[in-house]
Amino acid sequence: MIARRYFAGAFLALLVLAVAKPASGQTYEGRELVKAQLLADTDAIVPGKAFTAGLLLHMEPHWHTYWKFSGDAGLPTEIKWTLPPGWKVGEIQWPIPLKLMDPGDIQTYGYENEVMLLQEITPPASVGNSPVKVTAEANWLVCERLCIPGSATLPIDLPIASKNSPANEEIFSRYRRSLPQNWPNSNIAKASTTRSGSELRLTVESNVLSNYPVAEFFPLPEGNLVVGHPQTERGAGKITFRVPIETQDPKLSSLDGLIVFGQDATGAGRNAWSLGFNVAVSARDLTAPTNTDLLKFLLFGFLGGFILNLMPCVLPVISLKIFGFIQHAGQDRRRILRSGLAFIAGIFAWFVGLALLLIVLKSIGREITWAFQFTNPWFVLIMSAVVLVFALNLFGIFEISLPQSANRGLLGWTAREGDAGSFFQGVFATVLATPCTAPFLGTALGFAFTQSGWLILVMFLAIAAGMSSPYLLLSAQPAWLRLLPKPGAWMERVKQLMGFLLLATLLFLLWVIGAERGVDAIIWTSCLLLALSLACWMKGSLLVPTASRTTRFVVLALVLLLLLGSSWYFGAKFQDTKLPSASTPLAGDWQPFTPERLQSELAQGHTVFVDFTAAWCLTCKFNEATVLESSAVREAFQRRGIVKIKADWTNADPAITKILKQFGRPGVPMYVLYPAGKEPVLFPELLTQGIILDKLETITPHVTAE
Repeated sequence: MIARRYFAGAFLALLVLAVAKPASGQTYEGRELVKAQLLADTDAIVPGKAFTAGLLLHMEPHWHTYWKFSGDAGLPTEIKWTLPPGWKVGEIQWPIPLKLMDPGDIQTYGYENEVMLLQEITPPASVGNSPVKVTAEANWLVCERLCIPGSATLPIDLPIASKNSPANEEIFSRYRRSLPQNWPNSNIAKASTTRSGSELRLTVESNVLSNYPVAEFFPLPEGNLVVGHPQTERGAGKITFRVPIETQDPKLSSLDGLIVFGQDATGAGRNAWSLGFNVAVSARDLTAPTNTDLLKFLLFGFLGGFILNLMPCVLPVISLKIFGFIQHAGQDRRRILRSGLAFIAGIFAWFVGLALLLIVLKSIGREITWAFQFTNPWFVLIMSAVVLVFALNLFGIFEISLPQSANRGLLGWTAREGDAGSFFQGVFATVLATPCTAPFLGTALGFAFTQSGWLILVMFLAIAAGMSSPYLLLSAQPAWLRLLPKPGAWMERVKQLMGFLLLATLLFLLWVIGAERGVDAIIWTSCLLLALSLACWMKGSLLVPTASRTTRFVVLALVLLLLLGSSWYFGAKFQDTKLPSASTPLAGDWQPFTPERLQSELAQGHTVFVDFTAAWCLTCKFNEATVLESSAVREAFQRRGIVKIKADWTNADPAITKILKQFGRPGVPMYVLYPAGKEPVLFPELLTQGIILDKLETITPHVTAE
């Protein structure tokens, strides 16, 4: 595929050159597409002293010429010099190009509007007194919807003198600033590369580079190497570029190029570092971070998993497990340990399954994020049904029994509780935890999602270990259970209270469905849940051990018919619901996010605060209610004239996903302040008013006049 696209573009360019007659004027439909000039940075030639000549090309709007690696199509500009004997000319110095996309997924690198290509010319130490004529023959290809070759023969006539003065200073200074910089010192940026089959992976570790929203790799292949379109992945303090390649050389393990970065992909303020593997880069496996980095991020994952136990998403189920420990207090130590380990196994089972799914999605090129499953309304619908079933069980409406073990309730909190019940409670608690992002967790996952599959799995194991550590301690040290209240009749009331908390969770999930699919989706989901409740009641009231075989058979058939029929009918109605309009006005002075809106506000010199949120993210809602909508923070935003934009990721908007990746975040919440004319500021996942106000005072101290 890479070769086919590349050679198709090259063939078209060569075909144009073969059939078109080059013309210095290069006129098309009455317009001169490219105007060429040859300039020098000096007013005279001093023998033995080098000077710089520049080929200046002015292109018509929307037309472009090409960089020294043109990409999938096009041809680079060429300059051939006619010089007196003994004169020397250096390599072309190419300004930072643009990445251009043409129809058919054709990606090229080139220049629009204007470009100057610089070359250093050195005369010999002995030159006659007569003026010297230096001539350059330039050839280029200019393209828009079609490509037209052009050429020009351009002279420079300069006198010979013992001293000279600068000439054309402004334009030479401007284009010298647009040249790529040499690779910085290792304390600023380190690069490493490895090859895996038909892919090269380049990682740049740099806090400086990570602060820029846009960072891209422009390759410079040599010989018969064919490259595809580089893809960018961000992690904590590092950026990885994945470059598809086609080559017959099995030993190829590096690729020169430019690391281009800036506030946007086309702005004049972009910078670039020139990457040459002969001096700047070590060839090593960048999927294997240093032991120190790995241990640090695994510790972050463990701490984030531990803090998940304190998130409101999981408190109802966690509370039930604590009451289970209370109930077992004073009983056989092995039984307590077995029940605790079953709960822990449920936690690990979900995290391992989620990690394996993410690894598969990443291997097929899909974007992977934390809590991605909650962006799917069908998953939220299923979770709503599961939460309702848990709540009805806690109210005592029915009991789920396992085959061949009628006395072992899956969710029972009496002496009949079995290990299977503890296992599924662990799974359920972990599923409810995924909409929450705890401190340390975002950093750990942002690192893991840029690594290899086995590191993603190891990170999720660390998170599971952190979340399950309190239950392991309580299971392994039953003596600590003596500090908890003694079991009694009060536990039945508390169990029912937990059922009401699960109903509150159900209301939250219904609200998420409304945000994802609209009010109609809430109605049809409620109808399905009503049918499910009736089926649970029939199971608990009629499918009892004392019922006759005939009664049990009829009731079971009716329950199955009710479940299947309601799932089919109400599921079809749910499928027909439409996404709510993106133009719905937001509360307060928030504006809905679009990439164009963000760029427009920044272009006008405004300071912008962006709240990356989702309807199903409880951490987001907590931050918004207690911090962002507090009177102190709202007044601070207003006094400083800060534009507030809300980026709603409820339905996994790809544009928002891209920005999350740019900042190395696996999901929401994320809060970014874009100060006017300064680097963006990233806030932690859990906010306080002090964090916001202190940062505003530091970054934007000036108050807007009323």
